[in-house]
Amino acid sequence: MNNDAKMSSEFFDALDALEKDKGIPKEYMLEKVEAALLTAYKKESNNQNNVRINLDPEKRAVRMYVQRTVCDPVNDERTEISLEEARTHSKNAKLGDVIEYEIKPKNFGRISAGTAKMVIIQGIREAERGMMMKEYESKKEEVVTATVSMVDPVTGNAILEIGTHQTTLVRNEQLPTDNFRAGDSVKVYVCSVKSETRGPRVILSRTHPGLVKRLFETEVPEIQDGTVVIHSVARDPGSRTKIAVYSTDPEVDPIGACIGVRGIRKSTITEELAGEKIDIVKYSEDPAQFIEAALSPAEVISVTVGDDRTSRVIVRPDQLSLAIGKKGQNAYLAHKLTGYKIDIKSSDYTGE
Repeated sequence: MNNDAKMSSEFFDALDALEKDKGIPKEYMLEKVEAALLTAYKKESNNQNNVRINLDPEKRAVRMYVQRTVCDPVNDERTEISLEEARTHSKNAKLGDVIEYEIKPKNFGRISAGTAKMVIIQGIREAERGMMMKEYESKKEEVVTATVSMVDPVTGNAILEIGTHQTTLVRNEQLPTDNFRAGDSVKVYVCSVKSETRGPRVILSRTHPGLVKRLFETEVPEIQDGTVVIHSVARDPGSRTKIAVYSTDPEVDPIGACIGVRGIRKSTITEELAGEKIDIVKYSEDPAQFIEAALSPAEVISVTVGDDRTSRVIVRPDQLSLAIGKKGQNAYLAHKLTGYKIDIKSSDYTGE
């Protein structure tokens, strides 16, 4: 087997392997390589345009053909051919015909080998980017389990392995209490996937409210079958979450279902969130009742709802700090959970 034949055989073996291992259709790669070979040859031959390259996977051969017009006289030997010479390739050739025949130009084997290698490498990269994009798109707005590969000691960013790919969980998308080490298993929420030149950019998060929602969906069968529905989630990541739920079956307690026997379901999620506290409240279509529940664990005397999604809440003096929460956290989360602006006053308040 000569060098060109050996190169051709290795090239087609590589295409077979790409199709099998990477899922890249052979036809797609053949088109890419043919186009790249043509461009490379034109550059090598001072832009000769009247050539065609054919890759034959059945015969495992790379061939080049030149197309020349039959003329008398011949003014340009690169694009024209005499009738006499034309008939050595085609017995029925006549003036004005365009005939095509195979040629074996000098250095074509070298050009072919280098170009094919370059295109195959590009094809592998494109395929890997495409597969990564497809894989992550299917996980968008879902929770995936990843393994920590390393943590940058300067930035705090964690490099995670998800399946066969690596991606980054930046520090500001981690919980304040997260302290990862290589080898740790961690659940992350896939916020979005963006296609970029170097490959898909995946935005991962452990602070997104969607993480809590998906964790409850995983842990609570009643949510999976639609008996219990999550209405809304509000988070202060790493500190506290409020989640509002309701039941489509009057016989099923939505809060009890989410807590689980001996609190096992809720505690599993709390553990995954590094101790983040979780308040589970019952959603109501009555805004006043919903706001009262959202301010739990504070006890509320009354709720007055305005037309512009505002509300006035009255609590006993001893419940005021609990209703507002440390640094206003309880009131803020209740506002995020209900969508209502909440003005909390003590029952002994006399001002306007």
